[in-house]
Amino acid sequence: MAEEAVFDLIHMEAVSYVFQGEKISEDEAVAKLEHMGFATGYRLVERLTRESGRFKDELDIMKYICKDLWVTVYKKQIDNLRTNHQGVYVLHDNRFRFLSHMAAGKQYLQYAPRYLAFTCGLVRGCLANLGVTCVVTAEVTQLPACKFQIQVQRG
Repeated sequence: MAEEAVFDLIHMEAVSYVFQGEKISEDEAVAKLEHMGFATGYRLVERLTRESGRFKDELDIMKYICKDLWVTVYKKQIDNLRTNHQGVYVLHDNRFRFLSHMAAGKQYLQYAPRYLAFTCGLVRGCLANLGVTCVVTAEVTQLPACKFQIQVQRG
């Protein structure tokens, strides 16, 4: 339990540092957090999959992200995985860990992307290491629920 609190505090402090510590634009700060997440995810999935077998297809990789990776990092599974079977996957988390501490309602909705950038990078980094090139975006309409959309790049 203690390591979960430390992880939450480090994440909050990283967001605070990037947005308040340096004089950069909002977009640059989000990109910096996303890059931190990418580097973390790239390394993390290498360790986590060291003992596992190969994934049979892209959907199998996405199921791994939703179950095993999400449980390892966020201590719960993704609530819902949707796909159009053409390279678009939507991961629904009804109580996202980094947003659950924010007040429910719309007053803090504008700050939500700051707390999702690291995770977007984390997922993109994991998938990149597993051979899936993609773009990961996040959307929040009602706190603390969010959706992560993964658009696989073909070619």
